[in-house]
Amino acid sequence: MTNTTIDRFQRQSGLVPTERLSQISVTVIGVGAIGRQVALQLAAIGTPRIQLVDFDLVELTNITTQGYRRQDLGSAKVEATAQAIRELDDSVQVETVSDRFRSSISTGEAVFCCVDSISARAAIWRSISRKCAFWTDGRMLGETIRVLTATKESGIDQFSETLFPQSQAQAGSCTSRSTVYAASIAAGLMVHQFCRWLRGISSDRDISLNLLAGETVVS
Repeated sequence: MTNTTIDRFQRQSGLVPTERLSQISVTVIGVGAIGRQVALQLAAIGTPRIQLVDFDLVELTNITTQGYRRQDLGSAKVEATAQAIRELDDSVQVETVSDRFRSSISTGEAVFCCVDSISARAAIWRSISRKCAFWTDGRMLGETIRVLTATKESGIDQFSETLFPQSQAQAGSCTSRSTVYAASIAAGLMVHQFCRWLRGISSDRDISLNLLAGETVVS
């Protein structure tokens, strides 16, 4: 028999500061491979307010690479992810924006950028870099992952240097070759940086992982 009297957060006590987290609103821009995993992890740790921004619909390949369910096919990704969050914890307040990110959208203090092109990433950064207190950006191609983080206290100028022109990007979208396990690792690293920030610990500005080569670089 399941014991429902136990606080579901007790095992993350000391790792995720409950009081600080309770004050935060979070925006996830892009709920594809990385973004869906980010949203579900944020809900699992108890993030009380989550805004989801994405214009796309769930396709068959998204079941394999993004963790969507067969019953989600044809649904807006933001709505399918919002439903999954409610099933996980119906106390989480979820706002959905079924559209591309626009500068008129009011975002949370913490922003998770999970879009699949450098041009979109740059446009979003220009719009909200001076407004948000915490920013993390997940990039992935095949089994190569990069997570960049900037906060009001550190990393704002350094992050701008990673926004090269779209013409210099590798062919194909960021997640044109992807797996759900690589996306989950990227999402976990992003949520970890978020929790470091909540705890007042300095963020890792740039993390690169090549899973196949077994290489990790942190700066």
